Amino acid sequence: MLKTSLGELAGLESEDCYEYLGVPFAQAGRFSYAEPVDSWKGELDATEFGPACPQYRQYYPQLDNPERLFYHREFREGMTFLYDEDCLNLNIYVPKEAVNCPVILYFYGGGFNSGCNKEQPFRGYAFAKCGIITVFANYRVGIFGYFTHEDIKKAYGREGNFGLDDQLTAVRWVKKHIADFCGDPENITLMGQSAGAISIQYLCLNHENEGLFQRAIMMSGGGMFPKFALPRRAEQTREYWLQLMQVAECENISQLWMTDASLVLKAAQELKSLRKDTTYNTMPVVDGALLPAPVDELIKNPLKIDYMIGFTNNDMYAPIMAYIGTKFGKANDAYLYYFDLDAPGDGNAAFHSADLRYMFGRLAESWRPYGLRDYEVSDQMIDYVANFARSGDPNGDELPVWKHADQMHGSALCFRKEKTKMGHPSYLKMTWNMLTKGNPKAGRK
Repeated sequence: MLKTSLGELAGLESEDCYEYLGVPFAQAGRFSYAEPVDSWKGELDATEFGPACPQYRQYYPQLDNPERLFYHREFREGMTFLYDEDCLNLNIYVPKEAVNCPVILYFYGGGFNSGCNKEQPFRGYAFAKCGIITVFANYRVGIFGYFTHEDIKKAYGREGNFGLDDQLTAVRWVKKHIADFCGDPENITLMGQSAGAISIQYLCLNHENEGLFQRAIMMSGGGMFPKFALPRRAEQTREYWLQLMQVAECENISQLWMTDASLVLKAAQELKSLRKDTTYNTMPVVDGALLPAPVDELIKNPLKIDYMIGFTNNDMYAPIMAYIGTKFGKANDAYLYYFDLDAPGDGNAAFHSADLRYMFGRLAESWRPYGLRDYEVSDQMIDYVANFARSGDPNGDELPVWKHADQMHGSALCFRKEKTKMGHPSYLKMTWNMLTKGNPKAGRK
């Protein structure tokens, strides 16, 4: 039993930490912005994972699609998930004997259309051993996270970005309440992968967020993507959502608000088959608030905090991911890493998100035949990140020296089969002109 300023809560006890699962940090109605939860009545049962945001794979797992099957097997096979629009909850892992611990707040990826904080890699046991509190946040995705409409603008003065707002609300909640869990509210590191990393970067581009967090770790999502992937202005996405309303046979937003989530997601799936621009309409938008201006302008002046950026050898848009991450890293004195250790068991190399299991010490829970070098790299990554979360410097005793990037040097810490050392990813030998010609996707699959 833990007594906090929010109320009492009962969690779980493991060997190295206490787990508080499904802790509500906010509530939000459909197409409404989050309202923080600052108290609850009675004792909160925090012994089970909370629900995830309703999403396409709830009704359309699409396991006949090789990519969907691949990631299902990688991170979700054998697990059951609950889905509910009341999904804004946290999983909090607190070291035993915790006193004013550094905090890592993690946001999952999923292309802004899927994902949740229960997936297999997302556990805080390894960092608890290092004296770090780890928090995994749920946020809204797909239509529930990024719907835009003029009526929303009239009601709130902004539209879209519900998912991004959920993340910012989680940051503020952790800042306000993590001391109740023996965490240091002045030492918070945001960490995310893919869409989660991109979201964190957007939070780092708004100076109204100054002081809410001290560091950012962006895995496979740091830097500015080419113009085809830049967030659009909110009003530019309205036409897409109006067509969805037509598919759902809703004449106005009130009808869409009352439509069952399963039917909303059915309409979203039908719309995907009619259009090819779903990705660029179901993501954060320039709303004049959370993203006050176009990203290619904001990125010239990000928050002056500590940055760590990583990418893998077979990442999504691998050459571009390496290029943009290195460019941002050099401009902001970041610590760069290049994950060049192929995952064993198939021919997919270090695929997009391959580093997640290493980062959270979850190799043993996978079907893959990881070996001694894999476990060594996992231990190194955990130690580097724990050090970074404490002080902004990942270096420590018995770890290979990690130099940060600067205007003159773009080298990265390379996790390779033979050893871990500073080096240059092979992708960076390409020129930007070469990268932007033809198909930019990774060559190995």
